[in-house]
Amino acid sequence: MTNRMILNQTAYFGRGAVSHIIDEAKAHGYKKALIVTDKELMRVKIATRITALLDEAGLAFSVFDEVVPNPTISVVNRGVAAFKAAQADYLIAIGGGSPQDTSKAIGIIINNPAFADVRSLEGVAATQKPCVPIIAIPTTAGTAAEVTINYVITDEENRRKFVCVDPHDIPLVAIIDPDMMASMPASLKAATGVDALTHAIEGYTTLAAWELTDMFHIKAIEIISRSLRASVKGDAQGVDDMALGQYVAGMGFSNVGLGLVHGMAHPLGAFYNTPHGVANAILLPHIMEYNAAHTGEKFRAIAVAMGHPEAKDQPIEQARLAAVNAVKALCKDVGIPPRLRDVGVKEQDIPALAQAAFDDVCTGGNPRQTSVAEIKQLYQAIY
Repeated sequence: MTNRMILNQTAYFGRGAVSHIIDEAKAHGYKKALIVTDKELMRVKIATRITALLDEAGLAFSVFDEVVPNPTISVVNRGVAAFKAAQADYLIAIGGGSPQDTSKAIGIIINNPAFADVRSLEGVAATQKPCVPIIAIPTTAGTAAEVTINYVITDEENRRKFVCVDPHDIPLVAIIDPDMMASMPASLKAATGVDALTHAIEGYTTLAAWELTDMFHIKAIEIISRSLRASVKGDAQGVDDMALGQYVAGMGFSNVGLGLVHGMAHPLGAFYNTPHGVANAILLPHIMEYNAAHTGEKFRAIAVAMGHPEAKDQPIEQARLAAVNAVKALCKDVGIPPRLRDVGVKEQDIPALAQAAFDDVCTGGNPRQTSVAEIKQLYQAIY
């Protein structure tokens, strides 16, 4: 058996790191960027920090700011048209997971026109060429889309989200600058932060996990669990640490996959446009309880990483409970709603949600084998 690791060619970390976008654009000889972002980031002058740098350096760009949460097929198609109209040769993705995922889809389609039908990218598509070069600048500390080979698109017509896994889509350069994240509202810091914790925990316990990715995931769990509360409160060091922790989690899960939390979260985004981080955060502790007996000693290590050293010497059932309770306490402390009904989920949709979750590509990596009936019961219990 062999294992594969794919990471960015280059990544920059720290406050002020966005200045390196100029060095990278010039070093690669790029002529014109298409900036992919959303209208809110333009309005609050987060994205314009980058346009100001490009203007000052005399670098050409156009802006596509039509990205929406849970980006859709139509958004991707408009982005492809915008890239062609701009005659751009690289992409700058500014924002959370939605602009990052949109950029990946645009970049893949431009360089692989046989996949112009966005639905054809679902799963592991047999693309032939790397996507258009992407410089990824996250503004949330959660999705780690800047370092993953995955992206998620919403098919509004069929009320479903689909996951695309493609080594050709990883951004060439990632710039992790906490200054771009500091103005996030507390609720967004909380949701994206628990999303990052979900990535770390699911990546650590997924069926494909191995020693190198375990190293990334357990360190990410440690960083996130000690930093998220402070970040939500506006502490500068907490923001810095969360920027790093979410990236470290992404280095791992991108290469081994996830599990049932994401499998059940994706339909919530498709049905109700539930923010992805919120969906994951509500589901995580419940799915941990469901999976606990199928995770060997790993929950013991999670409990220790989350600040419970006594779990080292506890019976395994007690250590597993300590891990679940640590996640529950963190979610409560940062204001995550406890139930699915709190975010607009409709009980009558649960059978359809369960089938969609069972069919989701992430569910196959779950450490406990599941079924549509069991997923339906989980949704009902969390409702």
